[in-house]
Amino acid sequence: MSNLPDNGTPLAANPLTRAVLEIDGYASGLGWDQPARLFALVDTARLRAQEPALADQLGLTDDAEGDEGSAPAPLTPVEQDELPAGVPLDEFLATIAWPDAVAGCALTIERLMLPPTAEESIPAGLDDGELAKWVAEHPDRQDVRITVAVLRDGTRDSALRLKQKDSETEVLTGSSLVPGLAEALGATFS
Repeated sequence: MSNLPDNGTPLAANPLTRAVLEIDGYASGLGWDQPARLFALVDTARLRAQEPALADQLGLTDDAEGDEGSAPAPLTPVEQDELPAGVPLDEFLATIAWPDAVAGCALTIERLMLPPTAEESIPAGLDDGELAKWVAEHPDRQDVRITVAVLRDGTRDSALRLKQKDSETEVLTGSSLVPGLAEALGATFS
């Protein structure tokens, strides 16, 4: 018995986790070595009501809507324009302001990660460029895809996928996996 719905996204307990896993699955289908991708998260029922043509284009049908009184409607990720090249991510995020129709946002990005034991051996005094080079050359480095999402109310969730364990069943999720990125995304609603 599979724990994947028809669209291949793993089942999750809440709409934000489902959105994070949907975005992670989408990014996985594109392969590795991809640029960062930014998504607006919109309430699916509201999108269908206010933008039926866009909802049809996205394949959102009325039969996907929950019954009255059930859990909140799922969130639909809508990919935004490509992030500008050469602009640091924190500077770019500081320029974003979302319209009221956007319930949340998400970002998927690839990074290199070191195990905690390797972090203890980082040479002192490296600038950002030197540190990036040191990490990229470290034999224990791991490629990781990070997907972080936040809602206007501060709710957050994230997913981490290691390249060496690139499988739907090996995705780690949690609300506090990448707190700095979650805070930066949350600030786009301030």
